[in-house]
Amino acid sequence: RSPSMSTSAPPELPGLMAASVWMNDPESEMPVSGSFIQTDAAINPGNSGGALVDMDGDLIGINTAIFSRSGSSSGVGFAIPASMVKRVVDSAVGGATAVVRPWLGVKGQGVSADIARSLGLERPQGLVVSDVYANGPAAKAGIREGDIITAVDGQEVNDQGGLNFRVGAHDPNDTAEITLLRDGRTQTVRARVERLPGNADLERATTIQSGALTGAQVLSLNPALADSLGGDPFASGVIISRIQRGSYANRIGLQGGDLIVSLNGRAVTATSALTNVQRGAEITIERRGQRITGRVR
Repeated sequence: RSPSMSTSAPPELPGLMAASVWMNDPESEMPVSGSFIQTDAAINPGNSGGALVDMDGDLIGINTAIFSRSGSSSGVGFAIPASMVKRVVDSAVGGATAVVRPWLGVKGQGVSADIARSLGLERPQGLVVSDVYANGPAAKAGIREGDIITAVDGQEVNDQGGLNFRVGAHDPNDTAEITLLRDGRTQTVRARVERLPGNADLERATTIQSGALTGAQVLSLNPALADSLGGDPFASGVIISRIQRGSYANRIGLQGGDLIVSLNGRAVTATSALTNVQRGAEITIERRGQRITGRVR
């Protein structure tokens, strides 16, 4: 791997090409999600949005964040790959006001050494499909649970992030070539990738007007919304976008960003299920990756 170095964004152009990182859990040691280049090149304050280049001057990526225990410029840096940046820039130059990310509609885990041994594979490589979104691109292409995806467009993938990155290089309605292993045989299928289904607009939230959750502004979760919030597109539930100050929902400790997954032991998928919730009801929420169950007082 070639040595690399980073440069800062011009101070006279604040915010130009600046990138942000979704913080899944502010208390986690590595609160960065997505497909990034990892580098030990120093990223100083002001470097976000600057170029990460190799020693030949070729652009590798755009600096985004650094993980440093000391708070200094030394640590593990993260940059958005240049290929991803190019897609965004090309889209903007073409007049787009937002970049639409395609998806394949599968979820899985990387093949570990133990999994490879149990399946009789020569080496740990690929992604074991654990879930296929109904009527999504993968389902339409015939991909099944238990398949091992080994490559996209001839490029090897080994985990969910790698798969998302390869698929993300496409535009919606493009065709991606998926290489997979099924029953010990390698085969290739063609999948037409699509935009994530659903609406990511938080302004569509409705405010609960009665019951113990009065004052909570809520939306039913969908893949597009979950992805825009840095979550799992396969997740279901009702997301709280905002809590009105002084409301009953505020007093019982609910927060914006909480995902309500069940009420009295029943899965919650529609906002209508949260109307007129009575005191004493058992509610389960997900907050910063942790599941919490309690009773409404």
